[in-house]
Amino acid sequence: MTASSFVATNESLWRFATMLNIAHHIPGRVRLKVAASAEAGLAAAVDEAKSFVRAVERVPGIRSVNLNLLARSCVVEYDPSQIAPMAWGDLVSGNRTAAAGQLLSAIHTANNS
Repeated sequence: MTASSFVATNESLWRFATMLNIAHHIPGRVRLKVAASAEAGLAAAVDEAKSFVRAVERVPGIRSVNLNLLARSCVVEYDPSQIAPMAWGDLVSGNRTAAAGQLLSAIHTANNS
């Protein structure tokens, strides 16, 4: 799955977000953990995590994205004046709030322009 096909629809991002948990978050830095219960699920999660990283890296306000496959985690450093800190929690919990929608829209726009 390529980054562009990954963000082709907002639904694909919402689906992937349900595989994420926030391990640690302070405004400007969030550590996301990929949750996969089965080994087969883990392989798919790793592929989607790589695509997610490539997609998120292009978003204005994202300073850096570091994926650690062994730890199944991803650290995103971002500008909290451009991306609302609450957007991350809303996104991974599946809450379709305005903040999560803006983050989702930024990912979609950055990868489909």
